[in-house]
Amino acid sequence: MKKYLLILALFAWACGQQTTSTETAVDANVPAGGQSNVEDSDSQPDVVKIAVNSADHTTLVAALKAAEYVDALSNAGPFTVFAPTNAAFDKLPAGTLETLTKPENKEQLRTILEYHVYVGVLTETIIQDGMKLNQVSLDNVTLNKKDGKLTVNGANVLGSARGSNGIVYIIDAVLLPPAKN
Repeated sequence: MKKYLLILALFAWACGQQTTSTETAVDANVPAGGQSNVEDSDSQPDVVKIAVNSADHTTLVAALKAAEYVDALSNAGPFTVFAPTNAAFDKLPAGTLETLTKPENKEQLRTILEYHVYVGVLTETIIQDGMKLNQVSLDNVTLNKKDGKLTVNGANVLGSARGSNGIVYIIDAVLLPPAKN
């Protein structure tokens, strides 16, 4: 009987805690949106903020926004991201990027972006020549390491940056997943 009285008392208390129509249940200190909207200038930037803060990755950031992947890559990860530069996107045939960023092509854009992401952190010291990685798109990329130079599917790695949720390898080409049969 005491158990039921306790449950009834808790229920009554909980009902009294509900907000009325004139009150708001939203904390004004909590930012709207997902993880990418959290303001934090003290911590190490995540992989998305690394791209956002790079003048050489504005096209990639625009593509991530069009695909609605900014929040996904702002989460805990860990991620290894192969980030094409703006110049890499410029090498695509004319009109390709404009076509991919249209809302009706979002799934195709997502597949291409997923081909640039591996779940896990691969530092250069553990990368082996000929290593294959199964990307988020479920297709493989091949890493090569020769004479201290690293490539992914033939794209040159120009540099890297460590983030709070992974590592970003800056590359000079857009990786295109293999055609599905």
